[in-house]
Amino acid sequence: MFRSKIAVTALALAALAAINLTPVAAVEAEGPANKKLDWSFEGIFGTYDRGSLQRGYRVYKEVCASCHSMNLLSYRNLSQPGGPEFTLEQVKALAAEFDVQDGPNDEGEMFERAGLPSDRFVSPFPNEEAARASNGGALPPDLSLIVKARKDGPNYLYSLLTGYEENPPAGVELGEGMNYNPYFTGHQIAMAPPLSEEAVEYTDGTKPSVENLSKDVVMFLAWAAEPKLEERKSLGFKVLIYLIILAGLMYAANKKLWSRIKH
Repeated sequence: MFRSKIAVTALALAALAAINLTPVAAVEAEGPANKKLDWSFEGIFGTYDRGSLQRGYRVYKEVCASCHSMNLLSYRNLSQPGGPEFTLEQVKALAAEFDVQDGPNDEGEMFERAGLPSDRFVSPFPNEEAARASNGGALPPDLSLIVKARKDGPNYLYSLLTGYEENPPAGVELGEGMNYNPYFTGHQIAMAPPLSEEAVEYTDGTKPSVENLSKDVVMFLAWAAEPKLEERKSLGFKVLIYLIILAGLMYAANKKLWSRIKH
């Protein structure tokens, strides 16, 4: 009887182990490890590359914004310290490129006007239904926090953007309208390769390769997800210095106090 109970318990534990390990194995077999880049914003002294941020906004505006919204950003954020730091005049010009629905006016009607720095980024679709209808039923995610919403966000997004393969491996059959990308869960993604060589014209001499376009737009998305990163790291360093000085003073005071007691 006792041995049968042990056997049942062992079988139950084995079953639980199998249940727990299966998802892990599946994830590990899901695709290759993300490509690792040396991002300037990593580390305790990390900062955003201003040139890359400005180029990244251009990539987002000219390529990504046709499908993906960034509802948490306003155009004025583009001029704030720690970000792309466009001038106020540049931001006014960038915002004015978009038409914004406003109103109602004195007649009770809605109307369109040129965008202002205070406006949120204009969404490509008026609602979710329209977004799905234009993308074969798939809903393009908002990109405001996409870097934080994905594990190893910057490296994953860079790998995804540069990881499209024209021909899937032997034995892999793509669904209708799907594209092969080993970095995407399931390896099939509805979004066609968004970037191509010289898809965006850079004006600062940077080569608009797929790799550079991808790196710049990921840099911009990283800033969008954490616009106060530089301020936070600067404050953290100051607090660390303060704590080190305070610890030194406390140590000296403690040593002085106990030296008097011993004598």
